[in-house]
Amino acid sequence: MRFKIDENLPVESALFLREAGHDALTINDQQMVGELDSRVASVCQSEKRALITLDLDFSDIRTYPPAQHHGIVVLRPRNQAKATILKLIRQLINLLLVEPLDGKLWILQENGLRIREGEDS
Repeated sequence: MRFKIDENLPVESALFLREAGHDALTINDQQMVGELDSRVASVCQSEKRALITLDLDFSDIRTYPPAQHHGIVVLRPRNQAKATILKLIRQLINLLLVEPLDGKLWILQENGLRIREGEDS
């Protein structure tokens, strides 16, 4: 699967995904630091990449309808320590083996996964 890792996540997130066989680029890799959310979403769509982020704005299915994206994962850690976030990335990698992401919004917490699907507008 193809991923874009938002600038608010450790770069090791992309490394973990690559080690698991995924194509993962960071916002930093593409010199997109500071870009508007709408631009990040647009680039993800054009590159057919799922976005992984801590940014709660991407959990608004009216603004970012899941059906129009290749997947959006919003991580909701209990704290933003690097170890906590990387634990969620490992959890995400395991979930990808059993649950489709394309066209869905995943809200991933340490104690579970919520999946939202939105209407295509």
